[in-house]
Amino acid sequence: MQPSGIRKFFDIVQSMEGAISLGVGEPDFITPWNVREEAVRSIRRGNTQYTGNRGLLELREYISQYLAERFNVHYPPERTIITVGASEAIDLALRAVCEVGDEILVPEPSYVSYAPAVTLAGGTPVPVKCSADNDFILTPEILEKEITPKTKAVIVAYPNNPTGAVMTREQLEAIVPVILKHDLLVISDEIYAELTYTGKHASIASIGDMAERTVLINGFSKAFAMTGWRVGFVCAPKEVDEAMFKIHQYTILCAPNISQRAALCALKEGFADGFSTVEDMRREYRRRGEFLVNAFNAHGLKCFRPKGAFYVFPSVEVSGLDGEAFATELLKRYKVAVVPGSAFGPNGKNHVRCSYATSMRNLTAAIERISAFLDEV
Repeated sequence: MQPSGIRKFFDIVQSMEGAISLGVGEPDFITPWNVREEAVRSIRRGNTQYTGNRGLLELREYISQYLAERFNVHYPPERTIITVGASEAIDLALRAVCEVGDEILVPEPSYVSYAPAVTLAGGTPVPVKCSADNDFILTPEILEKEITPKTKAVIVAYPNNPTGAVMTREQLEAIVPVILKHDLLVISDEIYAELTYTGKHASIASIGDMAERTVLINGFSKAFAMTGWRVGFVCAPKEVDEAMFKIHQYTILCAPNISQRAALCALKEGFADGFSTVEDMRREYRRRGEFLVNAFNAHGLKCFRPKGAFYVFPSVEVSGLDGEAFATELLKRYKVAVVPGSAFGPNGKNHVRCSYATSMRNLTAAIERISAFLDEV
């Protein structure tokens, strides 16, 4: 198992004076003031103990309401676990369902943690190649092709990191018959659900009875600018939920009390103001994404137009370099950090990922430096 391809470049740029990082996918917005204030008040009130293993009941009740009203997904509070970020939820889901020899389908390009997490859980990650030719979506034909008698589950992660791709409800409905035919479990990572630019986010758990075979993962990091608070949640069918809960009890005990209370405040405020802060962030991210796509295409780097999340995934083939060489030379010569597409699977070899969760000033300067770099190569 190789070290994270994202962190490698992030660690370098941290010590490089004058560098611009388009590497790590972390919102540049600060957690809303009222949420931070609630955390401070919580500390002053002495809410510094453990919570129950599942997390605060009131938070789980609000999450249940949030999923129902925002995405038409229905899981009760008693089948919801508050986790240490969405990352713990991914690990819990895979450890709960994987036995040695089980194959887990991982659409690529994909988030760097999926395949290693499958391996750590004793399963075998099987890449499912998605391409720009079909907007990086998971089609029934592509899915069917990779299924074997050992296949246990498929990971569905839209809006997608690193491509910014989104699957519509109709596209999700198209893969459901294949999932049912082979009796697969779905692990649906919806951490970027609120950052969908084209219409409303569609969850596969909202289709028919799919909630009963879907492990739904989400959290507060991206949409609520709460990465450092490390609070996420996972909802699942009863049997999977019970297995995840036991693992969570023995390994984590509970998510931080203070972070849970901050997350509760974020949801309460969201319901009160129609999630206007989320909408403001989404609008700004979309503006930045349009800027980068237009800039890359203008410089001959063919770039898929993201429909969600906050990444672009341009092809760098025209430069004569693959993604690894492009990222290395760009950082060395012009102090701009991007992530090689190969970090997200072999299918991304000739791409780089650029996060636009940074200021327009940084994005403009980065494009100027990339333009100068392209003139050299």
